[in-house]
Amino acid sequence: MGRHQTLAISLTAEERVFLEKQCKQGNWTPREVLRAKILLLADQNGPNPLTDEEIVKELNSSLSSVWYRRRRFSKTQSVEDTIFDQSRSGRPTIIDGAIDAHMTAIACTQAPEGRSNWTLRLIRDRMITLEIIDEISHTTVGRTLKKKEIKPWLSKEWKIPPKEDAAFVCQMERILDVYQRAYDPKHPVVCVDESNKQHLMEVIKSLPVREGQASKYDSEYIRGGVSNMFMFFEPLGGKRHIEVTDQRTALDFAEAMRTLVDKLYPDAEKITVVLDNLNTHTKASLYKAFLPEEAKRIADRLVFEYTPKHGSWLNMAESEFSVLSRQCLNRRIPDQESLVKEIQAWQDDRNQKAVITDWQFTVDDARIKLKSLYPKIKNSI
Repeated sequence: MGRHQTLAISLTAEERVFLEKQCKQGNWTPREVLRAKILLLADQNGPNPLTDEEIVKELNSSLSSVWYRRRRFSKTQSVEDTIFDQSRSGRPTIIDGAIDAHMTAIACTQAPEGRSNWTLRLIRDRMITLEIIDEISHTTVGRTLKKKEIKPWLSKEWKIPPKEDAAFVCQMERILDVYQRAYDPKHPVVCVDESNKQHLMEVIKSLPVREGQASKYDSEYIRGGVSNMFMFFEPLGGKRHIEVTDQRTALDFAEAMRTLVDKLYPDAEKITVVLDNLNTHTKASLYKAFLPEEAKRIADRLVFEYTPKHGSWLNMAESEFSVLSRQCLNRRIPDQESLVKEIQAWQDDRNQKAVITDWQFTVDDARIKLKSLYPKIKNSI
């Protein structure tokens, strides 16, 4: 940052008096006062000239703003031209190909130290600091990035499978084939997943929605424990059922499988269960919970098909949990009794509408769109 100090600011005695007077009178806008203070603090003829970094700390400004005013004064040698914005035609800032490319490159790099993500203002400041452009607003940066659907301030958690992974594609293709089966009530395909809900109790009662006002709730709450939820979702049958439990142990999973076999699908000869690789999701859990005869009776009715590691998106119960969360659980629910009641109302309504999932992604699609996941065979016949 040493190159900034080469552009020295030297004010005359008259200019210092003028700027100091205007800063005290309050006739200028806050932006104009800030620019005046930058000149006063940077003045080499002043009592204690500061560096750009020191001015940033003193005025709680940005480095790019300080540098831009220093450079503008160096070019014009005019206090007025440095303080006041030039009149504009109203036309938007012209973003040519080079500026667009620089902006995109900045937005796609790692955020500066001390920041988790780029913001529009950070990108604007970086472009001015690097002298890519003299002046640009953060809204112009936003419009430019929007055209390319770049949102550096957002990030999503996602299961990213490794490239060229034979184990992944093997399990993926097996699940995709399961989803292509025709509907068979005697052998349904049921997706199973687990999630949890933390119970939060209000300290002060929330205020309802009023005309012109959103509902309001107090930031303080009391923790009321956590409930586990087993989701059973039959995509082609349009049926879902949620079991709420205190825990998610092997014994809880075994009891959930008995519910699936005896209560939800008592007439099915076989049930194909799509589930993830959690260590409790095995038929061994049945033998931990029940006598051998009972465990084998339940196990013989079940066919487990596991989604690959990093492939939880292949489990349609996960998507159904997402719907449940958005439509029902995205609020404070004080206890397990209330949770069961709310979930029951949600699933009854959704089952009555028989909302199905028509899975369209096939093995052929995967071999094209997820080509990088497949091992490259060098000596293929």
